[in-house]
Amino acid sequence: MGNYFGTDGIRGEYGKTLTCDLAFSVGNALTQIKTRPRVIIGHDTRCSADALMLSLSAGIIQGGGFVTSVGTVPTPAISYLTESEKFDFGVIITASHNPPAYNGIKIFDRTGIKISDGEEDFLEEFFKSNFIADDCGKFHEDLSMQKKYISHLKGCVDTRLDGLFVCLDASFGASFKIAPSVFKSLGAKVCKLACEDRGEKINTNCGCLHIENVIKRVVQSGADLGFAFDGDADRVIAVSKSGNIFDGDKLLYILAKDMKEKGLLYANSVVGTSHTNSGIMVALNRNKINLIRTDIGDKYVIEAMNKMNLTLGGEQSGHIIIKTHSQTGDGTLTALKICEIVKKSGKTLEELFDAQLIPQCNINVRVKDKLKILNNEELKNLTNKIVTEIAPAGRALVRASGTEELVRVMVEHPSVEKATEYANEIKNFIMKI
Repeated sequence: MGNYFGTDGIRGEYGKTLTCDLAFSVGNALTQIKTRPRVIIGHDTRCSADALMLSLSAGIIQGGGFVTSVGTVPTPAISYLTESEKFDFGVIITASHNPPAYNGIKIFDRTGIKISDGEEDFLEEFFKSNFIADDCGKFHEDLSMQKKYISHLKGCVDTRLDGLFVCLDASFGASFKIAPSVFKSLGAKVCKLACEDRGEKINTNCGCLHIENVIKRVVQSGADLGFAFDGDADRVIAVSKSGNIFDGDKLLYILAKDMKEKGLLYANSVVGTSHTNSGIMVALNRNKINLIRTDIGDKYVIEAMNKMNLTLGGEQSGHIIIKTHSQTGDGTLTALKICEIVKKSGKTLEELFDAQLIPQCNINVRVKDKLKILNNEELKNLTNKIVTEIAPAGRALVRASGTEELVRVMVEHPSVEKATEYANEIKNFIMKI
């Protein structure tokens, strides 16, 4: 991995680790690996979005490229439009679930797939160059592209949602307008939370990181379902009518069973990650569906899906990739497909989910140097000791966040008390380092 790109594009605090100069360099680098490229650019609602978008655009234009800005859109909209409108690259300016002070840059290739680690490293080689084309490119804005993405979403479901009452929390982010619009146009009654263009509040006590807001509203309003997105709406967490949380693992299982019944689950296999609950694996196997695990990160899930030509994959965090409709995780699409299943089956989410999860304790530890922590030999020894003690019934994972200065600890064990005890033992040791 290079100096700038993490597991999900470039990410950093605006004006500090992520500057307009860096955005310019990224844009200009694209013109050095592709002559006079056509690039589509979107962004979420963050206050720094315009500055970074215009700086990146300037780098492209100086290098002879052509920029089409489509305004505030979810990350999956850029993936879809890059492929469908035949752009050379797609760029989304977003820091996903991170706080308002942060922003980021994600890049898609012409097929709508995030560029690989190797392609990111290659692109970085041109960041220090300053290519000036003989003929500058051009910039124009085309907000009508948003309607094409909305039409795509509506075309992904084959039933109307009349009679369904849903609560949507857009996290003051990219889906604040598009998600409610799509659900309403399909006949659903919509209750909106954090569905405003308020970038200064993006992900702040709202969205899928604060699912308690949707739980409260669903229970109070009597809604059938609730969905909470993150800042760029590439992931979603659901809430049932009873107020129970349905994370990415549960949604993946419900979708897998439905797609298998419809003959849409290629090779009867789905892709998850090392974090995917082992109870999901057992339940999938019971339904004669194979679970393939990858490293954590939707990029790696998608890479595995592409290699094996699989049609469904996802992460516990709510990134769900339905390849029959999208090249990347799409929170709004996932929510629509879940509503489609509920509407057609007449069942609640609880009735659709018959897996037995194994208790997991997940702890995030904020650190100053996550790589130093992970390379600590005593921590490795402790983790290996715990893994040996709880196997084969349990699992333990310690990893660095790809987007924040966090070390993430996960312990899975049939006993909630044991899972909590071991996870806290690892956390306390990390805090002593």
